[in-house]
Amino acid sequence: MPGRAAETSESEDALVLSFLQHLQTEAGASVYTQRNYRQALGEFARWHAAENDAPPDWLALKKLHFRAYLRFLGRGNYSRSAIQLRFSALRSFYKHLMRRGKLDASPVKEITLPKKEKRLPQFLTPEQMLALLEAPLRELASAREHAETDEPIDSSPYLRDAAILEVIYSCGLRVAELCALRVLDLDPAERLIRVHGKGKKERQLPIGKPALAAIDRYWTALEHPPTREMPVFLANPHDLRPIYPRLIQLNLKHYLEIAGLDPSLTPHKLRHSYATHLLNAGADLRSVQELLGHENLVTTQVYTHLTTDRLKQAYDDAHPRA
Repeated sequence: MPGRAAETSESEDALVLSFLQHLQTEAGASVYTQRNYRQALGEFARWHAAENDAPPDWLALKKLHFRAYLRFLGRGNYSRSAIQLRFSALRSFYKHLMRRGKLDASPVKEITLPKKEKRLPQFLTPEQMLALLEAPLRELASAREHAETDEPIDSSPYLRDAAILEVIYSCGLRVAELCALRVLDLDPAERLIRVHGKGKKERQLPIGKPALAAIDRYWTALEHPPTREMPVFLANPHDLRPIYPRLIQLNLKHYLEIAGLDPSLTPHKLRHSYATHLLNAGADLRSVQELLGHENLVTTQVYTHLTTDRLKQAYDDAHPRA
């Protein structure tokens, strides 16, 4: 029977690999989704092996197996968000198997999960955002001031980082969307930018003059400004590789410290700031949904809690009978 077990494991691995390949090539899932779903399926497989002394036979599993897994997660120190993520991976995996004709129904379809915690997005105030946007140029000025030789400082990394912050805030981009930007995606004359979003969906967004000017300053500082098919932002000025998410995260942490802000804030918080500032200035929810590239309006509605708090405060401050 060991041969049968190895054969089953190999077949099951093939099902998972097919799903992961689908995420990468057909679904256009972000690198984070691919990583999270791979980890989630691996975690379930390890749990099943520990509980049943065998790897999971994905096509034979029933609801009772997944209910047992849910109870296991519930006994652990898993947040409701973490449980939701794991079952999101399993649901997507089984939808993939059904589309490929491997199954007629999903064994995880009707499993009730604990409701996700409602956490309001963190965001920067307009004043804090301005301090952050100015941080790379402040850093450049400091580097020039403290240079020990007369050799000129390469300004392109600082100007690149200034432009990246401007573009994220101007357009509300996800980091993966920013890293994927190419020169031909920009239309400076119309002040528009084409964004390649989740699931290979494209959307066209307005981009502000300060962001366009910041990009222009960055390109001017490069020895060889990028051409049409090249990335808008390079990892370094000496090759053609696009900037990557981890570098943006590390640089943001540095600039948050320079601006006197919380260095644990992620690039996604700049996207939250973009959405919150638009709504506070009177933009309607549907427009913000389209700008953010949210498929469902419910995803965007979390920001209304922030604007409602602002309206309540304005009412309390101004109304004589508040």
